[in-house]
Amino acid sequence: MLSLKRCSLQLQRWRFTFYMYMFTYGVRLLKQSPWWWNTRQCWIGYPLQPLTPELHYYYIIQLSFYWSLMFSQFIDIKRKDFAIMFTHHIVTVTLLTFSYTVNFTRVGALTLCLHDSVDIVLEAAKLTNYCKCQRLCDILFLMFAIIFIITRLGIYPLWILNTTLFELPAVIGTFPSWSIFIILLLVLQVLHYFWTYLIVKAAYKAFSKGKARDDRSDVESSSDEEPSPHSKTSHSSATTNGTSGANGTNGYLTGGSSAEEH
Repeated sequence: MLSLKRCSLQLQRWRFTFYMYMFTYGVRLLKQSPWWWNTRQCWIGYPLQPLTPELHYYYIIQLSFYWSLMFSQFIDIKRKDFAIMFTHHIVTVTLLTFSYTVNFTRVGALTLCLHDSVDIVLEAAKLTNYCKCQRLCDILFLMFAIIFIITRLGIYPLWILNTTLFELPAVIGTFPSWSIFIILLLVLQVLHYFWTYLIVKAAYKAFSKGKARDDRSDVESSSDEEPSPHSKTSHSSATTNGTSGANGTNGYLTGGSSAEEH
């Protein structure tokens, strides 16, 4: 248990650092592009759109990272939604690979940057949970829930799905690759709805009832040692208090992998 928790803590540190760097880099890269301000520009000149070295490396690094998440899920703390998270990673890797192959990198980069904005707060909440900073963890989880709902249920459909479903056909017409890409994006949106349900459920328990339970975990200890019979009651309270329950919200919070996650 001790080695597993240390491994999970190291993974959280690594993920927080990665998301922070990649989100910052993505914003700096994309805000200089015309499609950041006008998504219709994602399709102007397609398929003869040049792939800049900066966008190329941004894509390849993100793809490598999500491959690592898919494998690290097997050494992390096991969750009830293991299959859902594994499906999410497969969809993400497939989306990145497919969009790179058919040169949908402009809209793909927008999607990556949008998802990274949420994951930074998520990883920060997990780190404060490991450090037992209860109040700060509660605040970060509330911020995460708000940002998740805004970005995944608001900006994602209005920004990403809208330009792919409507602006792309209007500019260049439809073709088989477009249909496959749409299906993958819609599968991702379904996962967004599923995790939103878990987030709202966990938030209700954490902030209305004063405690929450991790609906994804069968058993998880918040200490490095097995509790003695004398400390069983207090240990149970600690593992169900506040953010420990928040940890089960979208497949990541107690060390699970993410997207969103893209």
